Amino acid sequence: MGRPPLARKAAAPQTTAQRLDSIVKSARKIMRKDKGLNGDLDRLPLLTWVLFLKFLDDMERIHQDEATLAGKPFHAAIEPPYRWRDWAARRDGITGPDLIRFLAADETIRPDGSKGPGLFAYLRSLRGRDGERDRRDVIATVFAEMTNRMESGYLLRDVVNLVDAIHFDASEEIHTLSRLYEGLLREMRDAAGDSGEFYTPRAVVRFMVAVMDPRLGETVLDPACGTGGFLAEAFEHLSAQVQTTEDRERLQSGSLFGGEAKRLPFLLAQMNLLLHGLEAPDIALGNTLSRQRLTQIGERDRVNVILTNPPFGGEEEIGIQANFPDDRRTSETALLFLQLIMRRLKRNGKGRAAVVMPNGTLFEGGVAARVKADLLREFNLHTIIRLPEGVFAPYTDIPTNIIFFDTTGPTREIYYWQQPMAEGRRKYSKTAPLQFEELADCVAWCSARDEDERAWRVSADGLITTDGDGRILSVNLDIKNPNTKEIEDRRTPVEIVGGIVAREMQVLDLLKEIDALVSQRV
Repeated sequence: MGRPPLARKAAAPQTTAQRLDSIVKSARKIMRKDKGLNGDLDRLPLLTWVLFLKFLDDMERIHQDEATLAGKPFHAAIEPPYRWRDWAARRDGITGPDLIRFLAADETIRPDGSKGPGLFAYLRSLRGRDGERDRRDVIATVFAEMTNRMESGYLLRDVVNLVDAIHFDASEEIHTLSRLYEGLLREMRDAAGDSGEFYTPRAVVRFMVAVMDPRLGETVLDPACGTGGFLAEAFEHLSAQVQTTEDRERLQSGSLFGGEAKRLPFLLAQMNLLLHGLEAPDIALGNTLSRQRLTQIGERDRVNVILTNPPFGGEEEIGIQANFPDDRRTSETALLFLQLIMRRLKRNGKGRAAVVMPNGTLFEGGVAARVKADLLREFNLHTIIRLPEGVFAPYTDIPTNIIFFDTTGPTREIYYWQQPMAEGRRKYSKTAPLQFEELADCVAWCSARDEDERAWRVSADGLITTDGDGRILSVNLDIKNPNTKEIEDRRTPVEIVGGIVAREMQVLDLLKEIDALVSQRV
């Protein structure tokens, strides 16, 4: 008599993270087969709008059930037959060329057999009710210039079927997918190359939000929000403070605001914030610098907290520079944003900001010096955090700083913190980034303010240098740590030469300004 067969060991059930990761990977694998998509810069936006529509439909179901239980009327953002459940939920539903036409055509045969606008055309036409901004406006803005670049409607149906298995009405799945989505955004940064400015390392984002500590009831703005990292982290920070229904309503409406110039990161930010739980993200599409003249910004435009990593190294057109005072105009994007941020903060100690700034801004002359003088004279620039090399790798090795200031000015003294490199490291990189845990000492120091080998204090007196007529010549905030030995320069020869050239150019610009002043007197 033979031995009985061995019992087959049951496969361990997949965790939520494993299941969702498998769905996303399978969808990306399918998209790689389509000839209309070229790389992640095409695939991620497509996956994003598919996720976006499934998310909206699940949220609509939840709100409809809540309205029914409360005995209140429910107004759907998307009407039949354009809801996800109408055209996407059936695995054997519309597919192939019919699906492509349904998405992209101005007029088509809809899944219910009637004639009407295609899905994208319908979504672009949505408007908020009673002249008030609501979820319909968000949808219309997202799809304003949306196109489907996938050529095979059969492959697209396979992607849709995969996404339909995600349950956005389950909080665990939303939380898990939000983390997976952040990973996709990091990949997007790497694929974007020079356009990677719309992603800020998560460790830096978490650090800035933790130090700023926004409170429920305050307004938070990121005027150059990219994919929404600061706003998503601020939302989670504020969510922990919610205790009542009124708190939740306050958080969901009128707390978080953003602006983004580019349509792709705008779309990604919408999805990022939706996944984190913000039901109708209030993000303006367009260059925040072009919206109004600096002098037209009034109290109703001001906020309590600004958290941002504005693009730097860019050049703004003359029309945008015209929004700024004559002697504060420059093509340098970072300097224009700094002026805007200063103007958008609530006055009388009710406003504060944390801003990522390139190292050159600390020592540059000309317009930069005048803007820094405004900052010191009108605001309290209380802290400058000096970040180590490679924090923003791989798309820039420019040394960066985080400046913290508020409206309790003027500045009397500035505290500096030099963030040390991790033990045994020469610089950070894409594969070995800065970790939030490495900033724990700095978070604690921001409250204690002790001076040691990593921290020092500088009086604001004498930082602004003027000529005999009171014209600003220089403002140098590039103050070295007096408490440590000279740090070994670990830059490559190319980086060292580049730094020397940049400084020489700044000196030349300053000499030209001095020459112009002297010529005016002669």
